[in-house]
Amino acid sequence: MAIGCGPLSAQTKLNVTANSIGGKVTGANGPEAGVWVIAETTDLPTRYAKIVVTDDNGQYMLPELPAAKYKVWVRGYGLVDSDKQDASPGKTLDLKAKPAPTAKAAAEYYPGMYWYSMLKIPDVSEFPGSDKSPTKMPASMDSQATWIDSIKNSCQSCHALGSQNIRSPHVKELGEFKNSEDMWERRVQSGQAMTNMALTLGRLGPERAYKMFADWTDRIAAGEIPSDKPERPKGIERNVVITSWEWGKHGLYLHDEVSTDKRNPTVNAYGPIYGSPEESSDSVPVLDPVKNKTWLIKEPFKDPETPSAADDPMGPSVFFGDEAIWDGHTSIHNPMMDEKGRLWLTARIRRAPNPAACKEGSDLPSAQVMPLKESARQTSFYDPKTEKWTMIDTCFNTHHLLFDNNERLWFSQGQPYSGVVGWLDVKKFEATGDEMKSQGWTPTIANVSGTGKREAFVNPDQPIEPGKDKWVKAAFYALQPSPKGDVVWGQAMGPGFTRIAQPSFIMRMIPGSDPTHTAVTEFFAPPPGTYGSRGVDIDSKGIAWTVYSSGHMASFDRTKCKEPLSGPNAATGQQCYEGWTVYRMPGPQFKGVDEKGSANHAYYIWVDVHNTLGLGNDVPIAIANGSESLLALVNGKFVNIRLPYPLGFFAKNVDGRIDDAKIGWKGRELWTTTGTRAYFHSERGKDEMPKVYKVQVRPDPLAN
Repeated sequence: MAIGCGPLSAQTKLNVTANSIGGKVTGANGPEAGVWVIAETTDLPTRYAKIVVTDDNGQYMLPELPAAKYKVWVRGYGLVDSDKQDASPGKTLDLKAKPAPTAKAAAEYYPGMYWYSMLKIPDVSEFPGSDKSPTKMPASMDSQATWIDSIKNSCQSCHALGSQNIRSPHVKELGEFKNSEDMWERRVQSGQAMTNMALTLGRLGPERAYKMFADWTDRIAAGEIPSDKPERPKGIERNVVITSWEWGKHGLYLHDEVSTDKRNPTVNAYGPIYGSPEESSDSVPVLDPVKNKTWLIKEPFKDPETPSAADDPMGPSVFFGDEAIWDGHTSIHNPMMDEKGRLWLTARIRRAPNPAACKEGSDLPSAQVMPLKESARQTSFYDPKTEKWTMIDTCFNTHHLLFDNNERLWFSQGQPYSGVVGWLDVKKFEATGDEMKSQGWTPTIANVSGTGKREAFVNPDQPIEPGKDKWVKAAFYALQPSPKGDVVWGQAMGPGFTRIAQPSFIMRMIPGSDPTHTAVTEFFAPPPGTYGSRGVDIDSKGIAWTVYSSGHMASFDRTKCKEPLSGPNAATGQQCYEGWTVYRMPGPQFKGVDEKGSANHAYYIWVDVHNTLGLGNDVPIAIANGSESLLALVNGKFVNIRLPYPLGFFAKNVDGRIDDAKIGWKGRELWTTTGTRAYFHSERGKDEMPKVYKVQVRPDPLAN
């Protein structure tokens, strides 16, 4: 039986030990069930906090606390934060919940999506846009779905859109404005992300977008609050234990973290956790979760002219004025760990133009099939034992990276534009040191011919020809090799992220014996009623999982396909809709938008193949930064694990580790990190720091 899946009504007697704090939470009407108890200390080498949920009787148990003095308080729906009490491990501490004096005060603790679901999404009658649209809806917006996909996958995917600092702007430092539309126009020019925000607004139509956001913040300023209310944690959700540590430095934000080898989660047991600071820094944050200690290691780069985020255009911001808080050259996006415990990163080590070996005229087989002119990001690895970095140039761009079991490291591209998928033969590289001859890449070719093997192909802008295959320019954003290495699943982003008319495919690449020349790819378009795929993972049965900006999680079982995967539909992905099963994410929907979807949004998905969290093997987990939670699908129903402190929690990925399978829940955990680019939008504002989180599920709410 999976940990945490026992009888939900079972109650354990409160047993406060020398390294725990426990007690009971009561309110005006008696015990407060399903509220969070938070203990935090600054006595350790870094700020440390632990969070648990009360049981049916209002009892709580904060287990495995390091020796320190803690501030302890209660947070929950329908409440405001209680007064903070002093406590040390080994003590029983009863707490008084503080009821919210108003509905507005209570709503301040809701997940961000409850607030951003108040956005008045343009009505379907405004689409498609045109140059003559009376509402200023641009031609690039062909549907309401594309608009929502843009809001979620280009806005919400970088920062917590519903957080207090966004929904209730503090902008006096930016000047005086005649109206909120002007305020929003200036506001999005703040900081070093202004170029990316301008590109998204250009797609949405700036005037139409400013009008929507201005209306939203004006209504909130006038006192409007969400009409929907979240439920308190229930059932298994009350068995959760969350531990957090501050890490990093001023100005640094995190994209991801890694704790172990995805193929074998016992690697690096009890070892350091590593983060990826993307554009913000070349410094990789590291946490020792045993000693509660953090430090930084510096990612090197080869080319002294490698561009820096410090040189990006920017406008003065409310929080940091003219200070450029990001100074990253290496753009470290995604970390992974190999079987030796080495840290692998997608990282920039040079300027974008490729060397001659990657281009036309090269003797590299992949360059002869598909020459590449530039690569915006490459790869490197760090050996903690020797503290040595190894930088590896790649002709193809890198975004996410994952190992198969054939000593091959696969890379996604991020954007679909290149239409290729790349890999590194790690064994060959370590034997020869030849970075060029150890790599390869292949175009994403749809087997339109139906022969089962790759034929001569037409280019993306060419019509289908009899007997030929077709190159579909849909390089992977996310990817996941199968354990056997016989196929690689991938996913391409839709127009909300790519800013081009590109479907958000799920793809299945069959590499063959010589991937450069033999790989073919199967394309599958989103099932009806969904759009905006982001992320892909596979379970042990070979079923693929993804999340959609329409507010869904979905699985795809290729064995259910009834028709041959060939012909014109092989290139459009309009095939095998019978392979899909769709699940609506919990939470409210935007008014006037299809109720079969949700305003909730997930940045990525991860399948717990090895039962590292304790909810069972093959449980898919959506990193739902809309609901500020991890959404685990257990037996067809969502377990909503909200991380309530600090408010505005926002993650982009998770990974799971087994430190010691013999000790039950205490030896299993998920790891995740603050993933928002604007960590200062959290409740402590400019004083906030990025955090790394450990999430565990125990058998009952009082297990110690």
